Amino acid sequence: MNFTFNDDHIMMRETARKIAEEKLKPLAKEIDERETPDFDTLRELGELGFMAMMVPEEYGGAGLDTVSYVIVMEEFSKVCASTGVCVSVNNSLFADGVYKFGTEEQRKKYLPPLGNGQAQACLGLTEPGAGTDVGSTATTAVKDGSDYIINGKKHFVTNGGFADYLMVLVSTEPGTGHRGLSMVIIEKDTPGFSVGRHELKLGIRGSDTSELLFDNCRIPQANRLGEEGRGLKISLTILDGGRIGIAAQALGIAQAAYDDAVAYAKERTQFGKPIAEFQAIAFKIAEMATELEAARLMTYKAAWLKDQGEDYKMASSMAKLYASEASIRITNEALQIHGGYGYVRDFNVERYYRDARITTIYEGTSEAQKIVISRDILR
Repeated sequence: MNFTFNDDHIMMRETARKIAEEKLKPLAKEIDERETPDFDTLRELGELGFMAMMVPEEYGGAGLDTVSYVIVMEEFSKVCASTGVCVSVNNSLFADGVYKFGTEEQRKKYLPPLGNGQAQACLGLTEPGAGTDVGSTATTAVKDGSDYIINGKKHFVTNGGFADYLMVLVSTEPGTGHRGLSMVIIEKDTPGFSVGRHELKLGIRGSDTSELLFDNCRIPQANRLGEEGRGLKISLTILDGGRIGIAAQALGIAQAAYDDAVAYAKERTQFGKPIAEFQAIAFKIAEMATELEAARLMTYKAAWLKDQGEDYKMASSMAKLYASEASIRITNEALQIHGGYGYVRDFNVERYYRDARITTIYEGTSEAQKIVISRDILR
């Protein structure tokens, strides 16, 4: 097996790291405290080709592989996980979904604006009564001539408050559970659509998490993504790829916390020597490094399998499960190593600690990943 990046991947890592250090890092703390994305930065990242990375160039994307995407997600999330998740949603949820399941017309209409930074997107799955249980989706799409009339609401939608394009899971056959679900694309200026509550969150506070409201919202049936009744399959396939992005985000957060902890342990002195020389601290660092390495290998393996056209469903769930849980453990230990300083906002580690927590929840909780993994093993 070859664990070495090729020249393109090395160049992508250098580019992403430079952008992260020069453009994202100076804004990260402000974005977190302001609790809103920096839209100029998101637009610029789009112009630079980071919002439709895996979309072929013929549709306005960068035409890169999944490994390149993971490299970028890790580097961006090291300095600003809030920006990282905005990048993830555009890439692995909306853009990847439209490219895989969209018609030629949908690809040509919706993908180029993401690829050049002129548009942002989101995916609306979750509802107050339908989280992991997407079969309980209550947002309806009723046929009226050649249109659908959408009624209902989605919540906990990342990018929802500012997205130009919304990919939304709806029930086209109410009462039939998951068999009656379909996926549709709704544009933000469609009459009957509005943005509801903006959530105030523990972590990734600089990303937008909003409620989407639909009140007799009329869209053409031509906006349906894939066949009617295939919404569950489409959403699950999209999430398989999305989980690789969240694993990479968790990895980036954990790496940043680890780096800060190692640097602090070498500088902080107690009892006449750096605390890194105490076995209690040194062993923590050893465990953190080991978990980071395992998470990285699992995440990049899932990305590699996707690029090879292999079945990556279980690998992506395993990577997301392990990397997210490890990120919580690593950021917790990093904060502990910092002692009281880790608890105050003068140090970034408290932000890493808060940001890591969501990675075990969105795009499928850790419990949901265990369901996916165990079913794949035992079927």
